[in-house]
Amino acid sequence: MLTALTAASPAWSQGDKPVYRCPGNPPLYTDSLSAKEAKDKGCRTLEGAPITVIQSPKPRPTAGAPVPPAPNRERVDATEQRNRDSDARRILEAELRKEEEQLANLRKEFNNGEPERRGDERNYQKYLDRVAEMKASIARKESDVAALRRELSKQTPADATPKPQ
Repeated sequence: MLTALTAASPAWSQGDKPVYRCPGNPPLYTDSLSAKEAKDKGCRTLEGAPITVIQSPKPRPTAGAPVPPAPNRERVDATEQRNRDSDARRILEAELRKEEEQLANLRKEFNNGEPERRGDERNYQKYLDRVAEMKASIARKESDVAALRRELSKQTPADATPKPQ
């Protein structure tokens, strides 16, 4: 049967592979199947139909991916960059101090899982709900503090000079 197909199409006899359109959503177009495999899968041969390949647009860079510098972008002076870095570090340190203070206050109020009951918590479930919310708040604050510490560890101090020991 393969010889019959080969003889029937002059393009195939020249060494070109037949292109099959296989059912599916979306349909599959392939030239990697043998005639028997194509028949078993219910694929049809595309005869004389030109195949057009359309190149997809390049994907946009994601938020975490590094962006290559634009060729016409001006470079920042080294002292200006050091000033920006030190400002960023100061801001991160202030934010870290604030988050650590809030975490300390939350832990103090949490009282090792036994915060004092309020007057409006006659229902024990209300108390348990508040304790669970406090526990979740503490976990979020700990995560925030850890993220700020990681960010600070990535930055080098503006006046980073090795100290003798």
